[in-house]
Amino acid sequence: MDKEQISTNNAPSAIGPYSQGIKAGNMVFTSGQLPIDPKTSQMSEGIEAQTKTSLENVKAILEEAGTTMERVVKVMIFLKDMADFSKMNEVYSKFFTGVYPARSCYQVARLPKDALVEIEALAII
Repeated sequence: MDKEQISTNNAPSAIGPYSQGIKAGNMVFTSGQLPIDPKTSQMSEGIEAQTKTSLENVKAILEEAGTTMERVVKVMIFLKDMADFSKMNEVYSKFFTGVYPARSCYQVARLPKDALVEIEALAII
């Protein structure tokens, strides 16, 4: 199976040796998206704003690959503090309609750039 690199200026550039996303067959895999505004390269403040920005970055990569948030089947969320879970969920729920994707959510010791959240997704085309 061939794989295709997905890259868009509507999400932050990779800060290491990885791709923003990969399309393989009818699947799209995004790398973890930090809450960095691709236009300003600045990180948003607070868990609600950071969750929104991370999900907007995921959405931009999926759209570049030819799919949508409605086609997401799995989401992985990494939180700096599980105390932010309910606030993250409030924002997260606004990005999906119909059947929510399967999801994992973990509290981690530290995220790149000391972000409060990082989100990655797997979608079908």
